[in-house]
Amino acid sequence: MALLDNILEENAKFVAALPESYLHRNDRVSKYPAKQLAIYTCMDTRLVDFLEPAMGIARGEAKVIKAAGNMITGPFDEVIRSLLVAVYELGVTEIMVVGHEDCGMQHSTSESLKQRMLARGVKPEAIAEIEGEFAKWVDAFHHPRQNVERTVAAIKNNPLLPQDVIVHGLLFCPDSGRLEVIVRG
Repeated sequence: MALLDNILEENAKFVAALPESYLHRNDRVSKYPAKQLAIYTCMDTRLVDFLEPAMGIARGEAKVIKAAGNMITGPFDEVIRSLLVAVYELGVTEIMVVGHEDCGMQHSTSESLKQRMLARGVKPEAIAEIEGEFAKWVDAFHHPRQNVERTVAAIKNNPLLPQDVIVHGLLFCPDSGRLEVIVRG
């Protein structure tokens, strides 16, 4: 069975078994984060259904933004754009950058990624168009702790975000669930 069919089957079971009390409880869940918090973290699978509970964050309490290596690549990249909406439209007053130990990005290089792309049929001309930006992004990450510090600084120093937004940096252990403060806003 295809993965999509599996997911649709599981969704049908979920919806059919959803208790009425859960549906009424969800009426109170707002698009505005109850804790006025945005979390920017990595897309690592080990964080799914683990990071938020480890932080005591429930559904409706925070905006969660995920990207490979939780890096900022420019002053108006997609993460900054999401944070602008979170702050100005959704009431976020605090941002937590949460990196994690043993991040896959720390072992990646632009050259290894490029070779894998070529092996999968991506045309060299397509890679050549983005190669400078590509290397600047992939090769910039080697140490999760330093990446958290750089990402916090990029957010704090972004001229589009107000100075009264508090920005913290944390490092998460995907094995134990332990959080370590790297930068206290």
